Amino acid sequence: MLIIPAIDLKDGECVRLRQGRMDDSTVFSSDPVAMAGQWVNAGARRLHLVDLNGAFAGEPVNGEVVKAIAGAYPGLPIQIGGGIRSGDTIEAYLGAGVDYVIIGTKAVKQPEFVTEMCRQFPGRIIVGIDAKNGKVATDGWAEVTDAVAVDLARRFEADGVSAIVYTDIDRDGMMQGVNVNATVAMAQASSIPVIASGGITDINDIRALKEVADQGILGAITGRAIYEGTLDVAQAQLLCDSA
Repeated sequence: MLIIPAIDLKDGECVRLRQGRMDDSTVFSSDPVAMAGQWVNAGARRLHLVDLNGAFAGEPVNGEVVKAIAGAYPGLPIQIGGGIRSGDTIEAYLGAGVDYVIIGTKAVKQPEFVTEMCRQFPGRIIVGIDAKNGKVATDGWAEVTDAVAVDLARRFEADGVSAIVYTDIDRDGMMQGVNVNATVAMAQASSIPVIASGGITDINDIRALKEVADQGILGAITGRAIYEGTLDVAQAQLLCDSA
């Protein structure tokens, strides 16, 4: 299981939001490239980038910062989400050195777009499913739909999606612990590997996820916990790698 540090980009800075609210953000660094280096040096084997401005704008806003991070660490797998709603955007990110792109809102509103992008860019597409009480949220979590999260996952079963990033938005940025049961339910809903996101607070959350990793959990994204020091990236990855 991978420990995947998150670098959330807002106005060119590395920030964290609480429950996805743009007006409730904490700036952790004005140099996201250096921040990426900190997590690489701690042993991270993948990074999770989010263009927060892009998620609300519906198109990339912090693309130059993403390109700079990918250029600085060319051997490091990077996944990016936020405002990815066209094939041209995906092509540009992959051309800039990003390995995976995360389709969120458009996966809900136009699932056939995911099918087509998996065909065009095989092995490079991740679907982001954000849920509140099991229902899918879109548009930077501004809208909660009637769609059931696990049903949406099943919709992409045959498309060749490389992973699902599953975020419990009630817990994201709140340091209240990961929703293990909901994450397992998502992993069991399809054969697509799941990356857990939202609520990870300390090593106990990583231990709990590791115990159920064989259900189909590929990794865990962590943000506020590693920035505030309640979780050590190197220690967490070591735990995941242990027998």
